[in-house]
Amino acid sequence: MSDEIQLTDGNFEGEVLKCAIPVLVDFWAPWCGPCRMIAPIIEELAKEYAGKVKVCKLNTDECPDTAAKYSISAIPTILLFKGGKPAQELVGLQQKEALKRHLDELL
Repeated sequence: MSDEIQLTDGNFEGEVLKCAIPVLVDFWAPWCGPCRMIAPIIEELAKEYAGKVKVCKLNTDECPDTAAKYSISAIPTILLFKGGKPAQELVGLQQKEALKRHLDELL
């Protein structure tokens, strides 16, 4: 069972912008090879940071409005939110240790 929350254009505001803790949003698509490569890392982070960081995934094919709102032009893109605002953007395949450093900076 996945610890990540699947986002939609409809639940994005409630799950991300109104969240009291930092949120990692993975913008991805099923056809994207690097997105599939980073998926297990995102799952591990969801478990490791449970209760401290909310980890969410947004399929850009299914939710183009939210992807456009945040100017997502390449995937995978990881947006880190704090206090309802984007705090950091990471584009492309990321190493787990690099993601952990960015998350620890938010906490």
